[in-house]
Amino acid sequence: MSHNDLQARLDELETRLAFQDDIINTLSEQVAKQEMDIRELWDAKRLLHNQLKDVSSSHLKREEEEAPPPHY
Repeated sequence: MSHNDLQARLDELETRLAFQDDIINTLSEQVAKQEMDIRELWDAKRLLHNQLKDVSSSHLKREEEEAPPPHY
């Protein structure tokens, strides 16, 4: 291989490496953002679950306690 061929291959590898580094950084940022989104969703789910428990225990009857629907 000539010096020019080796230089061209080296340049191509450096370009690929720079592109891959950029992609890795972008993906890492996206994963971190999704992690925060997931944590927020878990917090919202926990809050809704607690609210539903409060509502169901104070205002709703269990199915066995409900009166049957009227017959027309």
